[in-house]
Amino acid sequence: MTLLPQRGGPLAGVRVLEITKVWAGPYAGKLLAFLGAEVIKVESRSNLDEMRAYGGVDINSAPYFLSINQEVQSVQVNMKSDEGMALLRDMIAKSDIVIDNLRPGAMERLGLGYEDVRAIRPDIIQVSVKMYGTDGPLGYQTGYAPCFAALGGLSYLVGHEGETPRGMNIRYGDSTVGASAAFAAIAALHHRASTGEGQFVDVSAVETLSSMVGDSLFAHAMTGVAPQADGNAHPDMAPHGCYPCAGGEWLSIAVASEDEWQALGRVLGAGALVGDTRFAELSARLANRAALDTALAELTAGHEASGLAETLRAAGVPAFRSMSSLDLVSDDFLWASGAYRMVTDARGETRPVIGPGWRMSPDEATIERGAPLLGEHNDHVYREILGLSQDRLDELIARAIVD
Repeated sequence: MTLLPQRGGPLAGVRVLEITKVWAGPYAGKLLAFLGAEVIKVESRSNLDEMRAYGGVDINSAPYFLSINQEVQSVQVNMKSDEGMALLRDMIAKSDIVIDNLRPGAMERLGLGYEDVRAIRPDIIQVSVKMYGTDGPLGYQTGYAPCFAALGGLSYLVGHEGETPRGMNIRYGDSTVGASAAFAAIAALHHRASTGEGQFVDVSAVETLSSMVGDSLFAHAMTGVAPQADGNAHPDMAPHGCYPCAGGEWLSIAVASEDEWQALGRVLGAGALVGDTRFAELSARLANRAALDTALAELTAGHEASGLAETLRAAGVPAFRSMSSLDLVSDDFLWASGAYRMVTDARGETRPVIGPGWRMSPDEATIERGAPLLGEHNDHVYREILGLSQDRLDELIARAIVD
């Protein structure tokens, strides 16, 4: 047996069993792994995570899977067999947290509802991620990230005034829900450390996304006006938006005071614009926002975005070039700060990944292992954690119990 290296981190010693697919559940597992937890993903060749198939490549090279499963282990078990389920229950007995995002009722049909896993380990923490949670009149429904954002009220608010709602990026819903699940799991660990009690954590994806709407959720009750999509507009700042620059680039500007407004006019040589009665005061700029944005777009269009942004900031105006994905992956600051990490998989292939959005001292977890090959950690889980002999493991593989 080859012992896995100790990675450190605040969750070192915590074992997470991840019975998840696609994005939200695996994202939660990845965040816990980034904090040092030992995260074991339960898989099988006959019931693959869809992410292993996306991208038209072999199951160990799919881009989506590689991007979301760093520092996660993979163990194969055939959950359609009684013997496989017995092995899975043995894994649960050795785990602190079980995360699932299977369809509503699936865990219960497998005999892995909360009361079932409590019978295996009384202080277990079970985190269940469902579209509407596990109970209530809509608890039977399931869906993907665009559904979460639409039902949670976010999609309706994304876009520009008078246009069709634009919706949310497919990853936003899943990643937000996954982060919420990881946060709840850590809170449950704290509760267990204080009381000795495990918990069932019922994560509703729709409710999580609704919480991201903020004050818009109650605006109608307070004002009598239903919130609508308003692009980059801000209720108390103008100008506040994204303006075109040379070469197809864009510049984000946010003006929060009269001094900043005056400084913007000086940099752009727009004294007439600043003195225009439509824009001279904040209330007027807010009332004439569309005309203001049009006028500013004409003034910024001939400038190089980074240079203009730097000049504006030097004058006291918050302004930054809007970064594309290509800009981000080539940004020296992000590389130097550790936003990206280089990871290597079992085949020796090295690639950059997006690391955690935090830095911890003195005990940050090591992040250097890429997404696992299917079943890469069978030996570790079955032999080291469960204590099976090599002959027994070979027999399970031969009979497709380890599938």
